Amino acid sequence: MKGSTKIVFMGTPDFAVPSLRALIEGGVDLLLVVTQPNRPRGRGRTSVPTPVKVLAEENGIEVVQPERVSDPVFLGRMRALSPDLVVVAAFGQFLPKELLNIPPMGCVNVHASILPKYRGAAPANWAILMGEKVTGVTTILLDEGMDTGDMLLVNETAIGGEETAGELIERLAGIGAEVLMETISGLEDGTITPVPQDHEKKTLAPLLKKEDGRIDWGRTPGEIKNHVRGMIPWPGAFTTLRGENLKVFRVDVMDKKGGGGAGKVADIVDKGIVVAAKGGVVVIRELQAPGKRRMGAEEFLRGKGIEIGTTLGGE
Repeated sequence: MKGSTKIVFMGTPDFAVPSLRALIEGGVDLLLVVTQPNRPRGRGRTSVPTPVKVLAEENGIEVVQPERVSDPVFLGRMRALSPDLVVVAAFGQFLPKELLNIPPMGCVNVHASILPKYRGAAPANWAILMGEKVTGVTTILLDEGMDTGDMLLVNETAIGGEETAGELIERLAGIGAEVLMETISGLEDGTITPVPQDHEKKTLAPLLKKEDGRIDWGRTPGEIKNHVRGMIPWPGAFTTLRGENLKVFRVDVMDKKGGGGAGKVADIVDKGIVVAAKGGVVVIRELQAPGKRRMGAEEFLRGKGIEIGTTLGGE
């Protein structure tokens, strides 16, 4: 890789960290790291730096945290730096045209899906929610749309049958770092030709909301399992028992016909709560009651009895 390419990196969460680390270890001319402002977290609402900021400061790289990248002061700073390339990985803001036009090599984005499928903020979650068997990472040249730019490189990977969204995102972050470095080399060498996306085949992956975690017991067992996997770590899958929320962390699909209406507890088995769904049943293996820790169903049942015939998901 040519060390003469001047790069500005823009990223925020854990997903972006492997890409930044790859740039640092690759010896590129990294001019600046841009990340979101510190946000209050936890019960104490303590101001916490982003994972990208932590890594950058550990390596002595200057960090800026603009509230808006459209701010004239920030844009002026970028023009003065005159980067050849801007690299973006889960930054969290749209880049205005004024910023996109600054680097002559463009703005490269590391996106956690095989575009044009799953454009948006939560592509790994939605790939699992929709029952995909394969996903991947695509690098694109950013334009003013949402993940609509021309594609540069794609790296596919199979989704594990038990893999949660959190686990998949962590894997895709590592893959993304590798694809990013290949992309930069290809752009420097002129061996990559941007390919327009087929916009007719687009699907969207919007940011998840807390209420999206609610389990719909009227769906099939496979869909419910995908839902639980796709909601981890956030917003988390949940149902209700006697008016209280129950977080659900793991379910298995049982080869058995359903018993009763959707959400009805059909049986209590070894280390599991059997719940009726559309055309079959699922077995809840791990869950958490309000004010309690996450635990296996066997331990949960010892402390909180559930009778066969009880309906989950009701008010």
